[in-house]
Amino acid sequence: MIPRVPPRFYAYVVVAVTFLALLVSAGLRSAPGVMMVPLEMHFGWDRATISASAAIGIFIYGLVGPFAAALMQSIGIRRTMLGGLGLMAAATIASLKMTEPWHYVLSWGVVSGIGSGAVASVLGAAVVNRWFATRQGLVMGMLSASTATGALVFLPVLAWLSSAGDWKPVATAVSIAALALIPLVWLLIPEHPGDVGTGRFGEAEPTAPPAMKQAATPLLAFEALFRASRNPVFWLLFSTFFVCGLTTNGLIGTHMIAFCGDHGIAPVAAAGLLSMMGVFDLIGTTASGWLTDRYDPRKLLMVYYGLRGASLIALPFIDFSALSLTVFAVFYGLDWIATVPPTVKLSNQAFGERDAPVMFGWIMVGHQLGAATAAFGAGAIREATGTYLPAFVIAGLFGLIASGLFVAGGRAAPRTAAA
Repeated sequence: MIPRVPPRFYAYVVVAVTFLALLVSAGLRSAPGVMMVPLEMHFGWDRATISASAAIGIFIYGLVGPFAAALMQSIGIRRTMLGGLGLMAAATIASLKMTEPWHYVLSWGVVSGIGSGAVASVLGAAVVNRWFATRQGLVMGMLSASTATGALVFLPVLAWLSSAGDWKPVATAVSIAALALIPLVWLLIPEHPGDVGTGRFGEAEPTAPPAMKQAATPLLAFEALFRASRNPVFWLLFSTFFVCGLTTNGLIGTHMIAFCGDHGIAPVAAAGLLSMMGVFDLIGTTASGWLTDRYDPRKLLMVYYGLRGASLIALPFIDFSALSLTVFAVFYGLDWIATVPPTVKLSNQAFGERDAPVMFGWIMVGHQLGAATAAFGAGAIREATGTYLPAFVIAGLFGLIASGLFVAGGRAAPRTAAA
């Protein structure tokens, strides 16, 4: 039963609940990082086994996206959200009883990866398309910010829960958060605006959803990919989002604490820098959404990737004083995932509102591939050379290349697909 809320404002109720769901999903994905040492101490498992679970979870999290978007068209957004939250809660609760390494890989790697992948950025894209006719960029910016902000801001909280060397409080906290959201989603998320007697926000007259070209099934993910693969915009967005993952959670999110440790900075202080980035990411990504509603998204992406690349190249050469690191955290945090709103807008323009969430899911696969590449590659470079400097310079150069791709393609307007 949907509570009584003025229909014209109900889109914001949906956004608020979706924001919380994305926040919890991001918190789950950041939890393995703080549980790594406690698990190693408690079970005696080697670091490679523990890291394998995190890598599997990251990969599945990204791979599930396009199929989750197709399920949202098939069984509905609310049911997909409920299924994702249920899997997240089940995986983390079950992990409290684990005794073998494969238990951890299955629970925190496979099952939680599927669950959190269903409650990820593709969910934000689907909600925005279904509930908003205007202000899509602004709302997508807020929802995108919740993903990165949750992962970064929750780190000190999760680290505090594991400060006694016990991993179970972290798993318990994630379980409770996922379970608490299930009744909220059930009660407050209708399937369509028409279910509460309204249309999309900003729409003069309520209109029916666009007619589908085929039945909505998980196979829609492959069908949409086949159609989009002939559109050069897809490859532009896929390749540049690969760079986005390479330069954010793959490099900074995975290796920043260790990089700071090489310069004598304590892990707690380094985690504080990541939290500061998360706070400013909330501001920067929301502002990026506002700008996306008003300016050419290609020009915005050109600027974002260029500034990010330059900052990563400069980072290894700063003096690592408190002031320098604070300035970097603020500057970089504002640009952490500011790329998402303009990328979603270009996806909508190129593939139409029906296929766009599915295609954004495939574009997110590129993001996670980039993140996995940086997570492994930066560690290998550090092991071989004794320094992270080449890894940061290489990532920065990729950022500049991504910026150049939008400079080269800036004159061509994206092909708009019929809805």
